Amino acid sequence: MTWSIAEVAKASGVTARTLRHYHAIGLLEPVRTAPDGRRYYGDQELLKLQQILLLRDLGLGLDVVAEVIAHRSPRDTIEVLGKHKEWLLREQLRLGRLVRTVESTIENIENGGEMAPDKVFEGFEHNPYEAEARERWGDEVVDAGYRKMQSWSTADAEKAKTGYVRVHERLAVLKAEGADVSDQRVQDVVQLHFEVTSLFWTPTAEAYRGLAQLYVDDERFRRNIGSGDDSLVEYLRDAMDVYAEANL
Repeated sequence: MTWSIAEVAKASGVTARTLRHYHAIGLLEPVRTAPDGRRYYGDQELLKLQQILLLRDLGLGLDVVAEVIAHRSPRDTIEVLGKHKEWLLREQLRLGRLVRTVESTIENIENGGEMAPDKVFEGFEHNPYEAEARERWGDEVVDAGYRKMQSWSTADAEKAKTGYVRVHERLAVLKAEGADVSDQRVQDVVQLHFEVTSLFWTPTAEAYRGLAQLYVDDERFRRNIGSGDDSLVEYLRDAMDVYAEANL
């Protein structure tokens, strides 16, 4: 069974123009094209579109999405979908707490009551590393970082939100291909890493190498970056060392 591009666009919420663009760049090809040029998609194409949308939702660019899908086995797909499901469930719980907080606030304002401080801020996200950062680097450095964040443009905020994820995904693909850390493609990815890092603070060569080693030494960073693959974290460290030597 196949579905026309109009049917797929309506079901997925993706415009027909976007689907035609995906076809043009080789990301999602229809199962067949009718003589009048109308595109049709089958079950496998719909599943592939779902993967594309999930990866896009994680903040990955189309070039990275194409690389990830091209090198992905069914087991890899299940793993990525599982992680995304876990993130969605956590986000669902957090948003549920926020809804309850807002409802309680409205109710208390209407009734002239008061809320305990812990209830006022229930459900809001806090930086779990702030206290540690202040202890390690001092209030001045952390406060300077927050001042930089206040001057972000919309593009800066988007890069800060998705940049590190894009770096980790791209490096995983390049590492799987056997690319050396000095490969220009790898160094281009590290350039993005440095740009994202510089949104918060501008490291010297020594500080950037220190950050690279911290990724390896600190279990929290290893887990967040490598998702269990410590060799990927070491790959990033070595690539950052090369970048620092050549550019900082």
